[in-house]
Amino acid sequence: MRKIVHTRMEKIVPQERGDGGSYVYTRYPALPEGSAEHSAAAFYELPPGKANYPYHYHLTSEEIFYIISGTGTLKTPEGEREVRAGDLLFFPAGEAGAHKLTNSSDSEPLVYIDFDTLSDPNVCVYPDSNKVGIYGKDLRKIYRMEDNVDYYDRENGPRQDQM
Repeated sequence: MRKIVHTRMEKIVPQERGDGGSYVYTRYPALPEGSAEHSAAAFYELPPGKANYPYHYHLTSEEIFYIISGTGTLKTPEGEREVRAGDLLFFPAGEAGAHKLTNSSDSEPLVYIDFDTLSDPNVCVYPDSNKVGIYGKDLRKIYRMEDNVDYYDRENGPRQDQM
């Protein structure tokens, strides 16, 4: 049964994530898993010089970021721009909403809250690395776009000459 969620930042358990290189961040999920059907909210903290996700867009989900503190570089299809505390950023679904946020400070963390609409599955496209990710309940698959196969590939069993 769904219910109203009321929490405080200090009660949220942080999740340290990333690859340990260019992508390092702490995520504070504001909504407990499964508490919302069509939306998500999380606080993010990016250390100086780090990003949390590669340049990407969602096929059906929208995102809104509100920058709480710090400065960053936002990459979009229109190029790069600086963002700072007080900025509100909206990313529509589809290629026009492609984005990557990187902390541009040498010493201060970049902190923002991310509000998302959810779709299941969530399909993300990563233009810089030519990948697609499919995420859903008990599903996390990432593919290279060049691995595309024919729609009927392997649908009729082995060919006669392979028997």
